[in-house]
Amino acid sequence: MNLIKKLFLFLILCLYLAILTKLVLFKYIPLSQIINHFNFTYDGYHWRSNNFVPFKTIHFYLYIADVNFDIRVKNLAGNVVGFIPLGFILPLLAKKFQKLRTVMLAAFSLSLSYEILQLVFEFGSFDVDDLILNTFGGILGYIPFKILQFFSRPKRKRKK
Repeated sequence: MNLIKKLFLFLILCLYLAILTKLVLFKYIPLSQIINHFNFTYDGYHWRSNNFVPFKTIHFYLYIADVNFDIRVKNLAGNVVGFIPLGFILPLLAKKFQKLRTVMLAAFSLSLSYEILQLVFEFGSFDVDDLILNTFGGILGYIPFKILQFFSRPKRKRKK
């Protein structure tokens, strides 16, 4: 039975990662045109649209941007919410992800991979704030796992 649960969680993780990849990397590109974006041409312009300054985009959307609420939510909360499942599923799937540090590193690494792919292949723009928000989302996803783990232990083990 345990093997079936692990297989089910692994399939859920794969489906989640496929959806997340589509939403993060290919949100502006139809799937039929993805292959055309895998080139290594240098266009100086696209390097200027990236953000390498921490909290610049977060500050912009919270205090400066004159955009409607939906755009703010999509850009800020969307980055957080998108990584919450990762923080919850990984510790359920493998014991080595049952520490906050490991989940945080996994969320950061996945986010960094997405951001580098966006930078290199021009699928979008690199934004260091996305790294911050995505990693925070992974941490938020880890919290329900720890709560679930706490309440599923026998009472005598909880007291230690």
